[in-house]
Amino acid sequence: MLAWEVTIATSEIAGNGRLSWQCLLEEAVTKPGTVHEAYSRFWNYSLGNQILALMQCRARVIEPGPLASFNRWKELGRHVRKGQRALELCMPLKLKAREWDAKRLQDSPAPTGDGEEPGCRTIFVFKKNWFVLSQTEGARYEPEPTPAWDKATALTALNIREENFAMVDGNVQGYAATGTAAVAISPMAAMPHKTLFHEIAHVLLHHGGDDTERALREVEAECVAMICCESLGLPGVEYSRGYVQHWLCVDSIPEKSAQRIFQAADRILKVGMATPTPVAYSSGSPI
Repeated sequence: MLAWEVTIATSEIAGNGRLSWQCLLEEAVTKPGTVHEAYSRFWNYSLGNQILALMQCRARVIEPGPLASFNRWKELGRHVRKGQRALELCMPLKLKAREWDAKRLQDSPAPTGDGEEPGCRTIFVFKKNWFVLSQTEGARYEPEPTPAWDKATALTALNIREENFAMVDGNVQGYAATGTAAVAISPMAAMPHKTLFHEIAHVLLHHGGDDTERALREVEAECVAMICCESLGLPGVEYSRGYVQHWLCVDSIPEKSAQRIFQAADRILKVGMATPTPVAYSSGSPI
């Protein structure tokens, strides 16, 4: 089956080089507090864009805060101060590729369910269109509070069921049930939120015959848990780092795995918002 293709375009942020998932993941997991600050400041953008925005604010010594385009600030009664440079974020762009149509229909006449139209190629381009509140002036602006994350809301949206914990092994904190989209968390789990995120990640990434080797599956799931916990200010991040190092059998997490980690964490966080809000460049966007 011909899957849709994702390309991350060249960005000046990466010094005119290709901005990699590995680069973003390293920024997220090696600098304590980065993910939490990025999420609390830019929660209505995708995780990758949150980190990109924070990196640029730090580099320019700009106060991070609510983020909007030039025209959106005008609609809100504010204007960008003279001399301010826009922040560069990633946005999706769909392109038609006629030659893909025949091939895709030949390989899979039925809908693939991957969210792309037949013959579409999705690329992600970097645009300098956004400014933070501190770069503007004008009418008073009251930032929206960060929505709370709700477990029941997330599990319902993800179509994952939480069942009673049924293992007798006291060392097991939780598990994703084999052959079904269900998770179970031990009532004695030391950090139930971290364990829940870990098992949800297994369902999202590895349910249904994923052929990823076990060590890499554990690394992916725990990185998702670490990003979710740090975003929401929950404990357990330091334990996650040790867990990842224990299972990581290579020098760095592969690029494809880094992409999968960001997509899964972003999805878990967004669908669990107790008050659903339109998210800028999140659904289907790797950045």
